Order: sequence, then structure tokens, then C-alpha cells
Amino acid sequence: MQPGYPPQPPQQIDNNMTMSIVAIFLFWPLAIPAIINASKVNPLLQQGDYAGAQAAAAESKKWSKWALIAGIAVWAIVLLCCVGTTLLGALSSNSSMSY
Repeated sequence: MQPGYPPQPPQQIDNNMTMSIVAIFLFWPLAIPAIINASKVNPLLQQGDYAGAQAAAAESKKWSKWALIAGIAVWAIVLLCCVGTTLLGALSSNSSMSY
């Protein structure tokens, strides 16, 4: 750093709070650690712990991704089961009818 120049503020770190909140609607058990870690990022930045803030942001992103993947998988399975049950019910009602 050269004398006379003010220090540059550190680069902002995305805390992934938005993705964590979206994830809580899809699969809340994995989204809770994501929100906890996302809420740690800004206080760590204010304390000057940039490595800790980056680690918390990375953990938040990891848990959010797992929650999104699990939530989308669960919703897809439920949708497939509902469609499959409906189709099987329609097929069985047609085959049991006799004229």
C-alpha cells in the first residue's frame, strides 16, 4: 500500500441468503444450516474476518444447493406418484367395465 492512499475496502461476499430462503420452501431440514451460515457472513465481515466470512458463505451455498436438490427431487417423486396413481386408476376403471 502506498502512503497517502486510503485502504481499499475488501470485496463484498455474497451471503447466499436469498438462495437459503428459497431452499427452505423446498426442503427445510437442509435449509436451516444454510440460513444459519448465511447469517454469519455479514457480522464476520464487519469484524474483519474475511476468511471466516468466505467459509460461512461457502457452507451456506453448499447447504442451499443440497436443500434445493433434495427438495426438487422430492417434489418430482411426489408429482410422478400422483400422475402414476391417476393413470393407473384410469386404466383399471376402463378395463373393469363390461358391456
